[in-house]
Amino acid sequence: MIKTHILGFPRIGEQRELKTALERHWRGELAAEALEAQAAELRARHWRLQQRAGLDHVTVGDFALYDHVANLIQLFGCEPARFGFSGRETPLQRYFVMARGSTAHAHSEACGCGAAPGDAAAALEMTKWFDTNYHYLVPEFDAGTAFSLHPERLLAEVDEAIALPASPKVALLGPVSFLHLGKSREDGFDRLALLERLLPAYEQLLARLAARGVTWVQLDEPVLGLDLAPAWQAALRQAYARLARAELPLPMLASYFSPLAGNLALACELPVAGLHVDAVRAPDELLAVARCLPRERELSVGIVDGRNIWRSDLEAALQRLREVRELRGGRLWVAASCSLLHLPFSLRQDRALDAELQAWLAGAVEKLDELRVLRRALWGDEAGVARELAESRAARAARAASLRVRQAAVAARVAALPADADRRHSPFPARQAAQRRRLRLPAFPTTTIGSFPQTPAIRAARAAFRRGELPQADYRQAMRQEIELAVRKQEALGLDVLVHGEAERNDMVEYFGEQLAGFAFTANGWVQSYGSRCVKPPVLFGDVSRPQAMTVDWTVFAQSLTARPMKGMLTGPITILQWSFVRDDQPRADTALQIALAIRDEVAELETAGIAVIQIDEPALREGLPLRRDARADYLAWATRAFRVAASPVRDDTQIHTHMCYAEFNDILPDIAALDADVITLETSRSGMALLRAFGDFRYPNEIGPGVYDIHSPRVPEAAEMQRLLRKAAEVIPAGQLWVNPDCGLKTRGWPETEAALRHMVDAARALRGEGA
Repeated sequence: MIKTHILGFPRIGEQRELKTALERHWRGELAAEALEAQAAELRARHWRLQQRAGLDHVTVGDFALYDHVANLIQLFGCEPARFGFSGRETPLQRYFVMARGSTAHAHSEACGCGAAPGDAAAALEMTKWFDTNYHYLVPEFDAGTAFSLHPERLLAEVDEAIALPASPKVALLGPVSFLHLGKSREDGFDRLALLERLLPAYEQLLARLAARGVTWVQLDEPVLGLDLAPAWQAALRQAYARLARAELPLPMLASYFSPLAGNLALACELPVAGLHVDAVRAPDELLAVARCLPRERELSVGIVDGRNIWRSDLEAALQRLREVRELRGGRLWVAASCSLLHLPFSLRQDRALDAELQAWLAGAVEKLDELRVLRRALWGDEAGVARELAESRAARAARAASLRVRQAAVAARVAALPADADRRHSPFPARQAAQRRRLRLPAFPTTTIGSFPQTPAIRAARAAFRRGELPQADYRQAMRQEIELAVRKQEALGLDVLVHGEAERNDMVEYFGEQLAGFAFTANGWVQSYGSRCVKPPVLFGDVSRPQAMTVDWTVFAQSLTARPMKGMLTGPITILQWSFVRDDQPRADTALQIALAIRDEVAELETAGIAVIQIDEPALREGLPLRRDARADYLAWATRAFRVAASPVRDDTQIHTHMCYAEFNDILPDIAALDADVITLETSRSGMALLRAFGDFRYPNEIGPGVYDIHSPRVPEAAEMQRLLRKAAEVIPAGQLWVNPDCGLKTRGWPETEAALRHMVDAARALRGEGA
């Protein structure tokens, strides 16, 4: 009567094997067949771990070579026509073109994709997966979108699991969430008009899975955690009523990341075989769901946190689960709150963590073990897991009592913070005039977002330094040489505001966390951000302070090499918060303010050292926005205040920049304006500047740098393409407020493509100056 399962598992492998294989394949060093073999080996390895943890089913369908939403685009045959695929390409080739773009794809007049002959294919737009740092590829829909089932890859994975042998549970994004997460390329087109076309493909898929002997299909509908318009609520009723009439195995519906709130009754009434709810993000709803859901349906309780690495309080979880089991007549499924995709593979033997910290933490493999313990205890074998329950209790007690967690000086500084600590001296027009006098920049000033290519030489020097094989003095000299190279290249390209290139930085959050008190780091705690891009989030376990300057020496050295303005590059408090595994023993607002004060000290010291332009990146501001509207005002109030606290100790003529990327900003434009940054740079190229219209309609008061090319794709756009984007930007934003820059940092690119793209970008800016746009 008690079952355990998970909604998904990390794809990248214990040692990032998938990342290595993908990048070798893209470089032409690994054949497609070998890539597929590596992927199959990873799947089998992960299923065996799930079996060893005693899960009733292994999860199939959660694995992706790049992105699980992109998998569905191919599964349901809705690759956008604009790619102009001829049919001669393999599915894998098409998959990577959608994900990464193509410089080689030649369009013709007859391909019907809307592109001009000879144009390259730009990758699908990418944005954040709800409030996580995972990026998904956005499906593109229009009136001509058609769906057809292509289940070969998924059925092959089902066969792999059956052959293991294992009992597969297939996990897929549900039809309504699939449409909701896509976007229309036609103004005014309603994506819901496609639902009746899409549902037959789901019916056919369920039939094919049933024929394979699959008894459980998990359809994820995370949009149930959003404030849905009535039309989308009606679409859920329509979709699941139709799937129920198909005389096929009914799916388990899965919601996560947010309370069901106004969708609770709807979720409980849909004709499905079971419902999964997130009892970590919505603990107060659990009993209401248990009472509302009809008895004949299974209830899956996500009681183990799939988003954070702190060990579960197993005794508290057992208490809650027993109460729910009583309400459900003894039947219950126990799970992680969401897919374990968002966690490191394992933290059990991480060599960088000391024993005290390691005892507080759990990666994906350890979360599987927590499910095993909960299951055995609920079966009545509490004595058999007494040791694990005692370890859980001891770890929580040790963490609560640890002297490493609290700093009296930090608490005192926060308490003494003046009410106006988040305000600049003068309003923006006065600051703008002072900055223009100081910087003397041309119209359409050009810059980059901060990082330049992290070459093999840079990575090798950093690795040797960390291993103790390269003396500190030699490492610093090597990094100075890389900084000088970046500065000279920027001067040669003609950029107006330079950056030092961040050669010395491993990651935009990790670099700062390593120098702040209150953070710890893993050696192998990698998490997928998108495709082959992995990040290693810091563990933010205690009060935060800045023992010493973090960036000043590097930035001052770079400024000494050039007469042009050099940007000081910092990561903002909300991004450091959001991209870390954050302590859960105090409000996130309190932790954000502590980080803001540490960044504030760095900002002040950069200005004192003569740096006139300081960028405080906040790409995660929108990501941290609660999915439910009623919780947003509070978050935005403390999040924007944290940024202003970090940015506000400077004079009027010091220019503060911020950067945001890959998110929807339309609904928080007043709050972005409330940051009061002098210049904001944005990702806009994949959306064709569509995002900028909202800033124009809002009459955003400060200066804006819309990204004019996509750095996540290897293609190098021509100057004419960038000019077109800039002209579109100038239609909605006054030309005097526009900057010219790429979408994001350039650390993942190579120097040849970087230089070519930036040369075109500078040419585009100069052309617009010549036109007097």
